[in-house]
Amino acid sequence: MTNYLVSATNISKSFGELKAVDDVSLQIKAGEIYGLVGADGAGKTTIMRLLVGALKADSGQVNICGYDIDSQTEQARSQFGYLSQRFSMYEDLTVLENIRFFAEVRGLKSNEWLPRCMEILEFVGLEKFTDRRAGQLSGGMKQKLGLASALVTRPRVLLLDEPTTGVDPVTRQDFWQLVIKLVSASPSGRGMSEGQGEGGVSVLISTPYMDEASRCHRVGFMKSGKIIAEDTPSNLRALLNGRILELRGSPINVLRHVAHQDLDVEDVQAFGDRLHIRVREDQAQEVLNRLRSEIQSAGGQVDELRSIPPGLEDVFIALSENAVVE
Repeated sequence: MTNYLVSATNISKSFGELKAVDDVSLQIKAGEIYGLVGADGAGKTTIMRLLVGALKADSGQVNICGYDIDSQTEQARSQFGYLSQRFSMYEDLTVLENIRFFAEVRGLKSNEWLPRCMEILEFVGLEKFTDRRAGQLSGGMKQKLGLASALVTRPRVLLLDEPTTGVDPVTRQDFWQLVIKLVSASPSGRGMSEGQGEGGVSVLISTPYMDEASRCHRVGFMKSGKIIAEDTPSNLRALLNGRILELRGSPINVLRHVAHQDLDVEDVQAFGDRLHIRVREDQAQEVLNRLRSEIQSAGGQVDELRSIPPGLEDVFIALSENAVVE
């Protein structure tokens, strides 16, 4: 039997007439990064708040490491670290004082949290900034401080709600390297993995970025409070194998119009200076054969037209339109 550190079963939450979370179930194993992906308003943050007990579900059940979040709240909360969307540290306290505060609130004594704190600060790259006030940190450093505070109690589950929103690409990369390093650490070794139990930590991370979703072991696509698809990134991309064409040329509006007119084209989306064209199953070659001449006849110019592997963005758009048959 699989030992899930996070288990949510048929959870729902409404705010008036708005159903923010609609009968969602998810399970996350030890050592797994699970990505919750969707647009703003899809329900990602509400799920996070239900899992940490900040909101009470209208129906369904949440278990963290075997503890029910409603009836065994303190035991469940002792098992996870949580990093919210907004910076929630005290800006007038130093880096070290912030971590001390959160550690002692969770009942740790100085001989417990201080050695752990210095180890974590070195892990996230803040060991030289212990005396800097949190309000004077850059956006990326603030996120690292939030992660350090979440890790000080040695959680078995890490819940990260859009942790890289608003930070630069380099900081996003650094943050993800920390998460991957944390999850992949040997549970029998020393250091960051010590005390995590068999299989290391579980990570649930919500993100609107598809490149981040690709780093996860499994992904759940959310829309209107529901998980509309769940699988590994490679299996999700395979749903559209052979059905995505990439078109580059000018003028872009002519290319888009002509592509839309083809009866075997299901959708056309702009990706930077290129168009991704989703075609009906087994029709890619036929569309390739005729689309170039159709565009030229309409006064457009084709610089490049080819079949490409689908991305998670392509899959999410298709799933949102119910255009993928599993």
